Amino acid sequence: MKNKNRYAAIIEHIFSSKFKLGTREVDFLREELVTVARKLRVKLPKNLGDLVYSFRYRADLPESIRKHAGKGEVWIIRPTGHGKYRFVLVPDKPLAPNQNLAVTKVPDATPGIVSKYAFKDEQALLAKLRYNRLVDIFTSVTCYSLQNHLRTTVAGMGQVETDEVYVGVDKKGAHYIFPIQAKGGSDKLNVVQIEQDFAVCTHKFPSLICRPIGAQFIADDVIALFEFEQNNGDVRISSEKHYKLVAPKEVTEADLLNYRQRTTD
Repeated sequence: MKNKNRYAAIIEHIFSSKFKLGTREVDFLREELVTVARKLRVKLPKNLGDLVYSFRYRADLPESIRKHAGKGEVWIIRPTGHGKYRFVLVPDKPLAPNQNLAVTKVPDATPGIVSKYAFKDEQALLAKLRYNRLVDIFTSVTCYSLQNHLRTTVAGMGQVETDEVYVGVDKKGAHYIFPIQAKGGSDKLNVVQIEQDFAVCTHKFPSLICRPIGAQFIADDVIALFEFEQNNGDVRISSEKHYKLVAPKEVTEADLLNYRQRTTD
Protein backbone atom coordinates (compact mmCIF):
# COMPACT_ATOMS: atom_id res chain seq x y z
CA MET A 1 0.00 0.00 0.00
CA LYS A 2 1.05 3.59 -0.58
CA ASN A 3 1.58 5.69 2.56
CA LYS A 4 -1.75 7.47 2.18
CA ASN A 5 -3.67 4.22 1.77
CA ARG A 6 -1.98 2.34 4.61
CA TYR A 7 -2.23 5.30 6.97
CA ALA A 8 -5.94 5.62 6.14
CA ALA A 9 -6.53 1.90 6.63
CA ILE A 10 -4.95 1.95 10.08
CA ILE A 11 -6.67 5.09 11.33
CA GLU A 12 -10.06 3.97 9.92
CA HIS A 13 -9.82 0.64 11.72
CA ILE A 14 -8.96 2.27 15.05
CA PHE A 15 -11.81 4.76 14.78
CA SER A 16 -14.46 2.29 13.60
CA SER A 17 -13.59 -0.23 16.30
CA LYS A 18 -14.31 2.32 19.03
CA PHE A 19 -16.88 4.74 17.64
CA LYS A 20 -20.52 4.54 18.76
CA LEU A 21 -23.34 6.65 17.35
CA GLY A 22 -23.52 9.96 19.19
CA THR A 23 -19.93 9.74 20.44
CA ARG A 24 -17.99 13.01 20.30
CA GLU A 25 -14.65 11.74 21.57
CA VAL A 26 -12.73 8.56 20.76
CA ASP A 27 -9.52 7.70 22.64
CA PHE A 28 -6.72 5.52 21.33
CA LEU A 29 -3.11 4.67 22.16
CA ARG A 30 0.05 4.92 20.08
CA GLU A 31 0.64 1.18 20.57
CA GLU A 32 -2.67 0.45 18.82
CA LEU A 33 -1.14 1.71 15.57
CA VAL A 34 1.28 -1.21 15.74
CA THR A 35 -1.39 -3.75 16.70
CA VAL A 36 -3.74 -2.71 13.89
CA ALA A 37 -0.95 -2.58 11.29
CA ARG A 38 -0.06 -6.18 12.11
CA LYS A 39 -3.70 -7.21 11.95
CA LEU A 40 -4.15 -5.55 8.55
CA ARG A 41 -0.72 -6.75 7.38
CA VAL A 42 0.44 -3.29 6.39
CA LYS A 43 3.89 -1.82 6.93
CA LEU A 44 4.21 0.89 9.54
CA PRO A 45 6.44 3.95 9.03
CA LYS A 46 9.71 3.99 10.98
CA ASN A 47 8.41 7.11 12.73
CA LEU A 48 5.00 6.19 14.14
CA GLY A 49 4.25 9.83 14.80
CA ASP A 50 4.20 10.52 11.06
CA LEU A 51 0.90 8.67 10.75
CA VAL A 52 -0.89 10.96 13.21
CA TYR A 53 1.02 14.02 11.92
CA SER A 54 -0.11 13.42 8.36
CA PHE A 55 -3.80 13.58 9.33
CA ARG A 56 -3.28 16.71 11.37
CA TYR A 57 -1.38 18.81 8.86
CA ARG A 58 -1.29 17.24 5.40
CA ALA A 59 -4.27 15.04 4.62
CA ASP A 60 -7.97 14.90 5.47
CA LEU A 61 -9.18 12.06 7.63
CA PRO A 62 -10.87 9.28 5.61
CA GLU A 63 -14.48 9.84 4.55
CA SER A 64 -15.54 6.90 6.74
CA ILE A 65 -14.55 9.05 9.73
CA ARG A 66 -15.61 12.46 8.40
CA LYS A 67 -19.17 11.26 7.74
CA HIS A 68 -19.73 10.91 11.49
CA ALA A 69 -19.22 14.64 12.05
CA GLY A 70 -22.31 16.83 12.43
CA LYS A 71 -23.07 19.82 10.22
CA GLY A 72 -20.40 22.48 10.66
CA GLU A 73 -18.15 20.12 12.63
CA VAL A 74 -14.95 18.22 11.92
CA TRP A 75 -12.92 15.51 13.64
CA ILE A 76 -9.42 16.39 14.85
CA ILE A 77 -6.79 14.34 16.70
CA ARG A 78 -5.53 15.80 19.99
CA PRO A 79 -2.70 14.46 22.15
CA THR A 80 -3.85 13.58 25.66
CA GLY A 81 -0.60 12.36 27.22
CA HIS A 82 2.48 10.32 26.40
CA GLY A 83 1.48 7.95 23.58
CA LYS A 84 -2.19 8.86 23.99
CA TYR A 85 -4.52 10.48 21.45
CA ARG A 86 -8.17 11.45 21.11
CA PHE A 87 -10.47 12.02 18.14
CA VAL A 88 -12.59 15.06 19.04
CA LEU A 89 -15.46 16.81 17.25
CA VAL A 90 -14.88 20.58 16.99
CA PRO A 91 -16.42 23.42 14.93
CA ASP A 92 -15.21 23.28 11.34
CA LYS A 93 -13.29 26.54 11.10
CA PRO A 94 -10.04 25.89 9.22
CA LEU A 95 -7.03 28.10 9.86
CA ALA A 96 -6.60 29.07 6.22
CA PRO A 97 -5.46 32.33 4.58
CA ASN A 98 -8.14 34.80 3.48
CA GLN A 99 -7.62 35.03 -0.26
CA ASN A 100 -9.25 38.48 -0.40
CA LEU A 101 -6.85 40.11 2.06
CA ALA A 102 -4.66 42.98 0.84
CA VAL A 103 -0.93 42.31 0.41
CA THR A 104 1.73 44.57 1.92
CA LYS A 105 5.10 44.85 0.18
CA VAL A 106 8.18 44.72 2.41
CA PRO A 107 11.74 45.37 1.15
CA ASP A 108 13.43 41.98 1.18
CA ALA A 109 16.37 41.88 3.62
CA THR A 110 17.03 38.16 3.19
CA PRO A 111 20.74 37.64 2.37
CA GLY A 112 21.13 36.72 -1.29
CA ILE A 113 23.01 33.53 -0.60
CA VAL A 114 20.20 32.35 1.71
CA SER A 115 17.56 33.11 -0.94
CA LYS A 116 19.61 31.26 -3.56
CA TYR A 117 19.71 28.01 -1.65
CA ALA A 118 16.54 28.12 0.44
CA PHE A 119 13.73 25.63 -0.15
CA LYS A 120 10.01 26.29 0.08
CA ASP A 121 9.82 24.59 3.45
CA GLU A 122 9.22 25.69 7.02
CA GLN A 123 12.92 26.38 7.67
CA ALA A 124 13.07 28.77 4.72
CA LEU A 125 9.92 30.47 5.96
CA LEU A 126 11.33 30.86 9.47
CA ALA A 127 14.53 32.33 8.02
CA LYS A 128 12.58 34.91 6.02
CA LEU A 129 10.58 35.89 9.11
CA ARG A 130 13.81 36.34 11.04
CA TYR A 131 15.86 38.30 8.49
CA ASN A 132 12.96 40.61 7.61
CA ARG A 133 11.70 41.10 11.19
CA LEU A 134 8.20 40.23 10.02
CA VAL A 135 7.12 39.17 13.51
CA ASP A 136 8.05 42.67 14.76
CA ILE A 137 6.15 44.30 11.89
CA PHE A 138 3.10 42.11 12.35
CA THR A 139 2.84 42.43 16.13
CA SER A 140 4.19 45.99 16.60
CA VAL A 141 6.49 44.58 19.30
CA THR A 142 10.30 44.45 19.21
CA CYS A 143 11.01 40.72 18.99
CA TYR A 144 14.02 38.40 19.26
CA SER A 145 14.31 34.74 18.34
CA LEU A 146 14.83 32.77 21.54
CA GLN A 147 14.92 29.16 20.35
CA ASN A 148 14.22 26.92 17.37
CA HIS A 149 12.24 23.71 17.74
CA LEU A 150 11.37 24.04 21.39
CA ARG A 151 10.37 20.63 22.70
CA THR A 152 8.83 20.18 26.10
CA THR A 153 6.31 18.03 27.93
CA VAL A 154 2.95 19.45 28.96
CA ALA A 155 0.66 17.72 31.44
CA GLY A 156 -2.34 16.17 29.69
CA MET A 157 -0.68 16.47 26.27
CA GLY A 158 2.68 14.73 26.43
CA GLN A 159 5.59 15.96 24.33
CA VAL A 160 4.86 19.02 22.19
CA GLU A 161 7.03 21.02 19.79
CA THR A 162 6.99 24.62 18.60
CA ASP A 163 8.86 25.57 15.41
CA GLU A 164 10.40 28.72 16.89
CA VAL A 165 9.89 30.91 19.94
CA TYR A 166 10.33 34.68 20.02
CA VAL A 167 10.38 36.96 23.05
CA GLY A 168 9.47 40.62 22.78
CA VAL A 169 9.14 43.91 24.61
CA ASP A 170 6.80 46.82 23.79
CA LYS A 171 7.08 50.57 24.44
CA LYS A 172 5.54 50.16 27.89
CA GLY A 173 8.11 47.56 28.91
CA ALA A 174 5.67 44.61 28.85
CA HIS A 175 7.23 41.25 27.90
CA TYR A 176 5.72 38.84 25.39
CA ILE A 177 6.21 35.26 24.25
CA PHE A 178 5.47 34.41 20.61
CA PRO A 179 5.41 30.69 19.76
CA ILE A 180 5.63 30.40 15.96
CA GLN A 181 4.16 27.60 13.85
CA ALA A 182 5.41 27.71 10.25
CA LYS A 183 4.00 25.77 7.33
CA GLY A 184 5.63 25.39 3.95
CA GLY A 185 4.68 23.27 0.96
CA SER A 186 1.29 21.58 1.26
CA ASP A 187 1.22 21.44 5.08
CA LYS A 188 -1.65 23.28 6.80
CA LEU A 189 -1.95 25.07 10.10
CA ASN A 190 -3.91 23.02 12.60
CA VAL A 191 -5.85 24.05 15.67
CA VAL A 192 -4.13 21.34 17.73
CA GLN A 193 -0.71 22.97 17.32
CA ILE A 194 -2.07 26.34 18.43
CA GLU A 195 -3.73 24.74 21.47
CA GLN A 196 -0.35 23.23 22.32
CA ASP A 197 1.35 26.61 21.95
CA PHE A 198 -1.04 28.19 24.44
CA ALA A 199 -0.30 25.31 26.81
CA VAL A 200 3.48 25.76 26.37
CA CYS A 201 3.14 29.47 27.21
CA THR A 202 1.25 28.65 30.40
CA HIS A 203 3.72 25.91 31.34
CA LYS A 204 7.07 27.50 30.44
CA PHE A 205 6.44 31.27 30.41
CA PRO A 206 3.56 32.00 32.82
CA SER A 207 4.59 35.62 33.47
CA LEU A 208 4.79 36.62 29.78
CA ILE A 209 1.94 37.72 27.51
CA CYS A 210 1.25 34.79 25.18
CA ARG A 211 0.54 35.59 21.52
CA PRO A 212 0.76 32.48 19.29
CA ILE A 213 1.64 33.17 15.64
CA GLY A 214 1.09 31.07 12.53
CA ALA A 215 3.04 31.58 9.29
CA GLN A 216 2.35 30.07 5.89
CA PHE A 217 3.63 30.47 2.34
CA ILE A 218 0.79 31.22 -0.10
CA ALA A 219 0.58 32.13 -3.81
CA ASP A 220 3.23 34.31 -5.49
CA ASP A 221 5.67 34.02 -2.57
CA VAL A 222 3.31 35.85 -0.23
CA ILE A 223 3.65 35.07 3.47
CA ALA A 224 0.47 34.94 5.53
CA LEU A 225 0.82 35.68 9.24
CA PHE A 226 -1.89 34.93 11.80
CA GLU A 227 -2.27 35.75 15.47
CA PHE A 228 -4.54 33.55 17.57
CA GLU A 229 -6.59 33.90 20.73
CA GLN A 230 -8.63 31.49 22.81
CA ASN A 231 -12.34 32.20 23.11
CA ASN A 232 -14.33 29.93 25.44
CA GLY A 233 -11.72 27.24 24.91
CA ASP A 234 -11.77 27.52 21.11
CA VAL A 235 -8.87 28.83 19.01
CA ARG A 236 -9.74 31.83 16.83
CA ILE A 237 -7.80 34.03 14.42
CA SER A 238 -7.57 37.49 15.98
CA SER A 239 -5.41 39.08 13.29
CA GLU A 240 -4.17 38.21 9.80
CA LYS A 241 -1.81 40.02 7.43
CA HIS A 242 -0.18 39.11 4.12
CA TYR A 243 3.34 40.27 3.27
CA LYS A 244 5.31 40.02 0.02
CA LEU A 245 9.08 40.37 0.14
CA VAL A 246 10.23 42.44 -2.85
CA ALA A 247 13.26 44.35 -4.12
CA PRO A 248 13.29 47.85 -2.54
CA LYS A 249 12.56 49.56 -5.86
CA GLU A 250 9.30 47.59 -6.14
CA VAL A 251 7.83 49.50 -3.19
CA THR A 252 6.41 52.45 -5.14
CA GLU A 253 5.21 55.88 -4.04
CA ALA A 254 1.67 54.69 -4.81
CA ASP A 255 2.19 51.75 -2.44
CA LEU A 256 3.42 54.03 0.35
CA LEU A 257 0.48 56.40 -0.14
CA ASN A 258 -1.90 53.45 0.07
CA TYR A 259 -0.27 52.17 3.27
CA ARG A 260 -0.48 55.64 4.90
CA GLN A 261 -4.21 55.75 4.21
CA ARG A 262 -4.97 52.41 5.86
CA THR A 263 -7.14 52.84 8.92
CA THR A 264 -6.96 49.34 10.41
CA ASP A 265 -4.12 47.67 12.33
